[in-house]
Amino acid sequence: MTPVILLAAEKESAEVTDWAARVGWLVGLALFVALVYWLMREGWKWRGTLQGDLPELPAAPDEPGEATLTMSGRYHGSTTAGHWLDRIVAHGLGTRSLVELTLTDAGLDVVRPGATDFFVPLESLREARLDKGIAGKVLTEGGLLVVTWAHGDRLIDSGFRSERAAEHTEWVDVINSMIKKPITTTTEGAER
Repeated sequence: MTPVILLAAEKESAEVTDWAARVGWLVGLALFVALVYWLMREGWKWRGTLQGDLPELPAAPDEPGEATLTMSGRYHGSTTAGHWLDRIVAHGLGTRSLVELTLTDAGLDVVRPGATDFFVPLESLREARLDKGIAGKVLTEGGLLVVTWAHGDRLIDSGFRSERAAEHTEWVDVINSMIKKPITTTTEGAER
């Protein structure tokens, strides 16, 4: 045989793509992603069940009074006070949304389109501060307005970000001045 015929006889055709194997891998990957998503959703629901002892959120009073401050921005969620990663999901507090905040002499009105609105009475407010993060959201230092409030037997931190971050400092100052209790003296001169 001539060398040309031998070379032609030794050549084989290129491997054919195994479509069944590729489709199997894609289906397996899709099932894995669906499983992970389902597990995350179940974890979210389980967290809500564990926080079922949290009382219903208060609604705004019919006559909240004149607005001291207003702010438009984003609500980034609520956590257990002092534990910035312990997200509270009960009663929709874990749902991020747009927000319209209004501070009055009665308290803080939190209006969230597409999510549950709530009201924090003035006597429930504990403090306001600037922070850099809350569960699921980390910003630059001072980029987040965090309001601490009491609800039931829990202290809650709720994180807000204004469309104009320069407003945060005014909110901290005004909220903290509203909730400070004046120091009274007794007839003996001792402070209470």
